[in-house]
Amino acid sequence: MPERAREAALFSVSDKRGVEEVARALHARGVAIYATGGTRSYLVDRGVPAQDVESLTGFPALFGGRVKTLHPKVFGAILYDRGTEEHRAQIEQYAMPSIVAVVVNLYPFEATVAREGTTLEEAIEQIDIGGVALLRAAAKNAAHVAVLTDPSQYPGYLAALENGEIPNGLRRRLAVAAFERTASYDIAIAHYLATKGELLPSDLPGALTLALPLAQRLRYGTNPQERAAFYLGREDRVPEQLHGKALSYNNLLDLDATLRLLSRAALGAEYGSERERFVRAAVVKHTVPCGVAQRSTVGKAVRDAIAADPVSAFGGIVATDARLDAVAARALAEVFLEIVAAPEYDDDALEILRKKKNLRIMRFMPELPDELAAELRVRSALGGVLAEENDPNAEPERWSVVSKRVPDDREWHDLAFAWDIVRHVKSNGIVIVKGGTTRGICAGQTNRVSAVQIAAHRAGELAIGGSCASDGFFPFADGLEAAIASGVTAVIAPGGSVRDAEVIAAADRAGIALVFSSYRYFLH
Repeated sequence: MPERAREAALFSVSDKRGVEEVARALHARGVAIYATGGTRSYLVDRGVPAQDVESLTGFPALFGGRVKTLHPKVFGAILYDRGTEEHRAQIEQYAMPSIVAVVVNLYPFEATVAREGTTLEEAIEQIDIGGVALLRAAAKNAAHVAVLTDPSQYPGYLAALENGEIPNGLRRRLAVAAFERTASYDIAIAHYLATKGELLPSDLPGALTLALPLAQRLRYGTNPQERAAFYLGREDRVPEQLHGKALSYNNLLDLDATLRLLSRAALGAEYGSERERFVRAAVVKHTVPCGVAQRSTVGKAVRDAIAADPVSAFGGIVATDARLDAVAARALAEVFLEIVAAPEYDDDALEILRKKKNLRIMRFMPELPDELAAELRVRSALGGVLAEENDPNAEPERWSVVSKRVPDDREWHDLAFAWDIVRHVKSNGIVIVKGGTTRGICAGQTNRVSAVQIAAHRAGELAIGGSCASDGFFPFADGLEAAIASGVTAVIAPGGSVRDAEVIAAADRAGIALVFSSYRYFLH
């Protein structure tokens, strides 16, 4: 009968938080500690007697550290089946220890490529090979080996160790986490090489794999009878919560929709929108815009965005792309809201908003709205996943004045703003703007005439002299005629209807300006 091999643990970590506590606890129980260069130095400096992994393999780190742990004495000590006599005999024959714990977190590839200016060569050097292999080996043999991939797992492991044994259930959960980590790591590498490397893809990926770690368990889904969770690849993307109740499933969807409204379309500035001069504030309810305003100050933008549809704003979300001051905070405090979001807050503004106990106050990175607009968009359908993104090879969007009358400067400004907003309104979508503020928004109608009529009803007299945007073309002249009846004097919509000539003729009879875009913006 082969003798029982001495138990050992292997450490190789880039994130060294708390690692000495785990190593010290294992050493106190007679477990030999092996570690790679930097990790060993860290442990020894803190009084933990760790041996270099070279003493196990008989080889130094090779090729600038690219090969350290890829050796049969390491992987044999992890992978052998403790219940198989032949395996135990080979462990004894080749003088291998019995590795019972593998504590490895991978080279920080994701953090490296997230840094601006990272070169392809730098990114490649952060692709961990041995670490991934160690995690997979330990996870495969979870019946005998505990694999720790993140410092957040250490307290639970130490508590189990203190109780005298590591339960099978804990080892299984740790193994699942290890496989999830290696999967997400490989996806991050593949995504980077496909989009940032020397060969850029000309199409969407041939296979879509999502491995997103659990970021938050939610109280329920869209409705209380449903359960839900939030999965996220980059926690640094999530806005920071400064105050209020935890975010719900619906809150997250609405916050995403609101932030996307702050990403401004490139087209429009050349037509007099002067968008860079203005602060934008947006109000959203059930992912549908209620009111959006562009003003010279954040206080004016917030107040006017809420006033655009104060009934719908009740219980909604407000976001702005400027630092939120006390004037804006006082306007917000007058309305019941679920969330307020801004890139920064003045101290006195926070003091005002925090008086509302449950109001969720979120701070987001200024670049987040544009990042959300540019990323791959995915949703489930028929048990699969649909994915879309802006096509870099698409022809640039073009606007053409097709009516006899050309929009004046004020109309150009409002048309550009309305067109920017209607991109975020569910089809059939209509937006009426006057003076840099939405006056009537209608979303989700099954015919365009009704959408125009509802938007016009909400705008009321403020539609007179306003500008109207339609996310799709007018299939008949009746949709445009409904807009004309409301009093708008300029309209923008996609061209492409077989009855475009009839629509243009209706615009000319009424003397309004009509602009056709080469793009449409259906949102389903």
